[in-house]
Formats: sequence, C-alpha cells, structure tokens
Amino acid sequence: MSPEDFRRKKSGRRSAVAIHYDRQTMSAPRVVAKGRGVIAERLINLARQHDVPIVENKLLVEALDEMNINQSIPAELYQVVAEILVAVHRAETTIGKK
Repeated sequence: MSPEDFRRKKSGRRSAVAIHYDRQTMSAPRVVAKGRGVIAERLINLARQHDVPIVENKLLVEALDEMNINQSIPAELYQVVAEILVAVHRAETTIGKK
C-alpha cells in the first residue's frame, strides 16, 4: 500500500511523497518516492493510473519531504500516518465489497 500525499509550496510547486508499509515485513512505513513540480505530478499521475489512494496532508508532506528515500517514518509521525493507513484500508475494503 502506497498512499500518495501532496501539497503546494509557497512557490506554487506541488510536492508529493509516497510511502509504503507492509505490516508483515516492516517495523514502520517508509518513504519510497518523493518529488516536486513535474516529478510530483508524475508521481500523482502514476498513483492514479494504478489506483493507489492519494491523501492530501500538507503538514505531513512537509515533514516527509525532509526524509531520505527508504528511510523509515519517525515515531513522532506514526499517529498521523496510521490514521491515513487506516482510512486507506477502509476505503480498499469497502471498494472490494462492491
């Protein structure tokens, strides 16, 4: 599961950060992709093409954008990331039942 988060910076450039979490094999979610401007648009378009949920959360993206690729999410962000992952899981479960 790789929810995509995005935001607009003061310059107006969109940013996107993709995270991945597999509770069977990972102790914490990780940043797997990120970008600004054209790269952010490409990440968002790829997410849409592959039916990956996209969640807007400006403050979370700002925090995650400071992280390195493959870096685990720090403990102080667990709560907000967990809330997003639960919402995504519920949405996927609901869609799967239709």
